[in-house]
Amino acid sequence: MGCVSEIKISYKNRVTSSNLTKISASSDAAKILFETWDNDTIELHESFKIMLLNNSNIVKGIYEISSGGITGTLVDIRIIFAVVLKSLSTAIILAHNHPSGNLKPSDSDKRLTSKIKQASELLDIKLLDHLIITPSQEYFSFADDGII
Repeated sequence: MGCVSEIKISYKNRVTSSNLTKISASSDAAKILFETWDNDTIELHESFKIMLLNNSNIVKGIYEISSGGITGTLVDIRIIFAVVLKSLSTAIILAHNHPSGNLKPSDSDKRLTSKIKQASELLDIKLLDHLIITPSQEYFSFADDGII
């Protein structure tokens, strides 16, 4: 019998309870994203991130899934859910930037969101929203627009 690698999964919460942020609306999530997004790159290239939340919609963290080119980035759904499951998150908010400043979601944005929603339902993880943010501090919410 051959050797098998041991897999260990861990998650360390480094935020004190007094610094917890609860998401009640898309504007709450957008505010956090604008505060944490790298202003030096928001209009240079597209990035895709997930906001991880607990069952009370308190933010556990933000994870960058991918960083791409001027007009797009490749998103691997398996990586999204590997991070979600590893962090024991029960809800997520998707986010990506449009360096062009265009707030309108593309057809591929809509297809990706639908695919992630299907996977999240299978795993009993709430997909609360998908935000598109721009360098001018504007955002589009899939949930507010009724797309999710």
